[in-house]
Amino acid sequence: MKVIKIGIAPQEEIRKRMLAIASGKLKPKNGDPKIWFTSMRSLAQVLSDENRALLQVIRSSKPVSITELADLTGRKQGNLSRTLKTMANYGLVKMKKQDRALVPVVCGDRIEIFV
Repeated sequence: MKVIKIGIAPQEEIRKRMLAIASGKLKPKNGDPKIWFTSMRSLAQVLSDENRALLQVIRSSKPVSITELADLTGRKQGNLSRTLKTMANYGLVKMKKQDRALVPVVCGDRIEIFV
């Protein structure tokens, strides 16, 4: 089971951490979060009930395209594409090219949040 670890910290702390890592002053541990949000509110927007349900549909149905996922969920394809792009930017899903379609794949089975 792959766990997605999410951290929540103020923007300035996230920035300092990234700079320390980039300069070699800090070596991240294996258990450290790789995905960061600046607030619970911003995390809640990305991982809303509707979006968590979407991740479950992707995990269980393994759709072969965004079009198929739109059919499975009843969501409009444009809205779904924007949501998936946001989730991909945070590392929650990957968009794999297969033939001529983009296939959404969930990056983990469980999410842990570190405050």
